[in-house]
Amino acid sequence: MGHRSYSAEASEILLEQFELILDHHKLIDEVGFIHPSQFAELNEDSGVSWSPPSSIWQILDESRESDPTGLMCLRNEKTVFWYGNHKLAISIQVVPVLYNAARLAHMEARRSYERLINVPKRRSSLNATNFEVQFPETDIMKHSRSLLILSPECGSVWNSRKLVLSREPNLALLIDELNLSMLILSYSPKSEQAWSHRRWVIKKIAEKFLDLYDIIGKESEFVKRIAEKSKMNYRAWSHRCWLILYMNKGQMLDELDKSRKWSELHVADNCCYHYRRRLMLNLLEDNSLKDDELRSSFYMCHSVDLLKALWIHRRHLSYYLISRITNPIDIGSPCKVQLEMISALHCFLGEEMELVRTCLNIPADEFDDARTQAQHAASYLLWISKKIVLSPEYRFQEKLMEIGDLKTILMNTSPEKSLTWERLLDQLPAD
Repeated sequence: MGHRSYSAEASEILLEQFELILDHHKLIDEVGFIHPSQFAELNEDSGVSWSPPSSIWQILDESRESDPTGLMCLRNEKTVFWYGNHKLAISIQVVPVLYNAARLAHMEARRSYERLINVPKRRSSLNATNFEVQFPETDIMKHSRSLLILSPECGSVWNSRKLVLSREPNLALLIDELNLSMLILSYSPKSEQAWSHRRWVIKKIAEKFLDLYDIIGKESEFVKRIAEKSKMNYRAWSHRCWLILYMNKGQMLDELDKSRKWSELHVADNCCYHYRRRLMLNLLEDNSLKDDELRSSFYMCHSVDLLKALWIHRRHLSYYLISRITNPIDIGSPCKVQLEMISALHCFLGEEMELVRTCLNIPADEFDDARTQAQHAASYLLWISKKIVLSPEYRFQEKLMEIGDLKTILMNTSPEKSLTWERLLDQLPAD
């Protein structure tokens, strides 16, 4: 045999050991890829390390040719795997070797599996067919797991797992899939393929087995933990928005309460405000939620600086409230409705003008935070002027003039945008 076959055999030994670790330590909740020099520090702690056995070098020494897989670089390494306290560390030098071995093993298992499931149905014994399919299924799940841990964005490998799971959905296997994607997301929190597969698994559980109340609750908490470690993680928050489809009203109200506390600690994260808006859209009948949210953002705008995300969130809430007031659902006396609408909008505009006035008059500081806050307030004032086209009885222009001339405010806060302001002001409705 040529040297390539010797290297392949040695690579398979490493892959086999890697898969044995994963099989025997199912509670591993974190994977890390580290430099070989870092293993010495890990070995001081309680844990188990694994070094390449001498058999690998005996196999390679049978050939004097070059080493195409790069295995010989590991000859002087004492450790390539370490695991303890439910953590797994892998030497970065062994990753290319493991990846190639896992890729080849997965491809072979996939080909064997597809050949068997495509066998004509005229076979005499269905049990025999199932028996034959069992082994390639096991190989696909084993090798694809290894491959995905090393490279989470392989969509075709995730599809291999879907193919196996779709034939005979099993609740235990589907829960294992959630655990696998959770493990991968612990070190690759923005993996689109892992999040997508997670949604596919949840759909399967919903279709075949049980109510998702507990799973959705745990899933939301999991996303929260990911968001704590991975700031501005759009994929994680999009997944959390998707979970709303499976929430009952009680869960949505609970999520609204939890996310409010989180948003107060992460005021710059626009993803959280988007999640809150999605929750409120699914609770449209409860108008008090919007009022509470407006009050919350009102106080936060006063107390926290650099709140671009919070000002954007407030625009969404204001737009909803303006639409709600000017297009009332309740049908009653036209005069009564008109008076109530004027009163509600008058109150709303008064609060908004007070907020803008306060933010425009924050004392200057050395970090320019006050100027930034004033810019956000001026932009919000322009936005609300464009959105509200009202008859004189609402006294909007009167309230606006109490703050000052809109053009002057815009030019003073952001003179570098003068051309933009001129163009936008020209689009405002005439008084």
